[in-house]
Amino acid sequence: MRHKMGYKKLNRTSEHRKALIKNMLNSLVKYEQITTTLPKAKVLKPQADKLITLGKKDTLQNTKTLFSKLQNEESAVKIRKTLSKRYENRKGGYTRIIKAGFRYGDNAPMAVIEFVDRDIEAKKVDKKKIEKSKATDKKADTPKEATA
Repeated sequence: MRHKMGYKKLNRTSEHRKALIKNMLNSLVKYEQITTTLPKAKVLKPQADKLITLGKKDTLQNTKTLFSKLQNEESAVKIRKTLSKRYENRKGGYTRIIKAGFRYGDNAPMAVIEFVDRDIEAKKVDKKKIEKSKATDKKADTPKEATA
């Protein structure tokens, strides 16, 4: 039994653990699906569910709490505007954990954590920026070589 055990420490200091959870929450909100180790996913699931519940009731106090937990305005706005509207009829269980085998290097159990009714296009958020930047680099390189 785990009475009065509190939480999983994940073999990290408290500052490192808080930063890890905050960064993983921001990534989960941004991409709506991330791959991580199973223990980290199990720690992240209740945190993410609590954030969605906070976003469902749109008050100033909840907005400030969301921002203090995430420290990212884009993620807080996405929770309040998009995700809370998506899950307003659902009473809980906004995320799911899917086991994804074992990692090659150290045989750590891997898992995919995702929102239940996720937007499939959310994973491609940064890929458009990379493609545009490559296209602008090619255009910028061509005139320089011609003039030199």
